[in-house]
Amino acid sequence: MAYINSEVKPFKATAYHNGEFIDVTEADLKGKWSVVFFYPADFTFVCPTELGDLADNYAEFQKLGVEIYSVSTDTHFTHKAWHDSSPEIGKINYPMIGDPTGQITRNFDVMIEEAGLADRGTFVIDPQGVIQIVEINAGGVGRDAQELLRKVKAAQYVAAHPGEVCPAKWKEGDATLAPSLDLVGKI
Repeated sequence: MAYINSEVKPFKATAYHNGEFIDVTEADLKGKWSVVFFYPADFTFVCPTELGDLADNYAEFQKLGVEIYSVSTDTHFTHKAWHDSSPEIGKINYPMIGDPTGQITRNFDVMIEEAGLADRGTFVIDPQGVIQIVEINAGGVGRDAQELLRKVKAAQYVAAHPGEVCPAKWKEGDATLAPSLDLVGKI
């Protein structure tokens, strides 16, 4: 699973987005920063807490020019039904991609084959369509949108400032590092 610095593989899917069904392809991930957020299934337990957290923080991602795409192996019809029936999911304004064939889930190597469901996988993709961050969580461990937002800001900073890197716990405005021979053994 060496996906860092690899390009997103081709796919075509249908998503539920703002009351409509739309087509989404890997080309839609280019030209801006994107987060592809896999989760096991609609109408479950941890998943709505994660998707609701993303919805609550969506405006902050949008300010950074980041689009979020949630993906499960459910259909786009199921996404609409969940959106219409759950107040937590009803807050979502980002595209909810249906992947009933598992093509996208397999492309990102997060398919749980024996279950036909996705692992909790998070992928941050740069405007060139190249994966910069990968995080995979066990099924019972939910993710935090604020931590993801921090990581996206760090990835954007590093992309915009060649020769600088962000240390652990870096937050926007904090000092960065410029790797050099002088820093070896001094941090």
